[in-house]
Order: sequence, then structure tokens, then C-alpha cells
Amino acid sequence: MPDKPSVLFVCVHNAGRSQMAAAWLTHLAGDRVEVRSAGSAPADQVNPAAVEAMREAGIDISTETPKVLTVDAVKGSDVCVTMGCGDTCPVFPGKRYLDWALDDPAGRGVAAVRPIRDEIRKRVEGLIAEIAPEPTA
Repeated sequence: MPDKPSVLFVCVHNAGRSQMAAAWLTHLAGDRVEVRSAGSAPADQVNPAAVEAMREAGIDISTETPKVLTVDAVKGSDVCVTMGCGDTCPVFPGKRYLDWALDDPAGRGVAAVRPIRDEIRKRVEGLIAEIAPEPTA
């Protein structure tokens, strides 16, 4: 891994799981990691239930917008994480690929999104421990 690893979170609509994962990684790792998210068929807006669930955790994703997945985004990332939606990323040698099987928050209320949010946080914490642990003094 380089000094500052980069992570790309991918789901079909880039409106729920990948947005929450990117927000958690940014929130928990700060500037130790470069964070991207994208989707193969981006939605018009981020899922309102995901926005509310993250707001409850103290993270504002209301100004985020779904982005289209590009080959350049994959090339520019050290780790590509698909969010259990069957989406495929272009495969490049030297990249690490993970698939996190997570329920899709689309069409669900905030009560159903909270456990998804919390599971994503746990997985992001594990990823940070692997690729960008806190510096030791």
C-alpha cells in the first residue's frame, strides 16, 4: 500500500451503501485515506433514509451526489469494495477487490437502514485497521 491508500466503494445506484461507506471512511480515517464512491447506474439523489441514518450518527451526507463508475476511478484506487449488489468492477492487476454482502437500503425506512449503517461502520473500521491504522507515537 502507498503512504495514503485510496478506496473506491461501488454499488449500482451509488445512493445508499457506497455513500454511507465512503462517509464512514472519511469520518473515521480522516486524511489518512483517499475515498471515492461510484455506481454503474447512479441514482438522481442519495437515498433520504441513508441521509437520515447517517445524520443520526453525526455525519452529513445530504450534499453528496451519486457518481458514475469509471475505469479511471478503479485504476486510481488501491482497494475496490463492491457492496454486495452483483456490480462488477473492471479488474486491474495490483488492486485489492472486496465484496461486502449488505442489504440494499433502497425503498426502506430509516429504521431498516440503521442496522445496514452500523454493519458498514464495523466493516470500514476493519478496513482502516488493515490499510491505514492510527500512527503510533
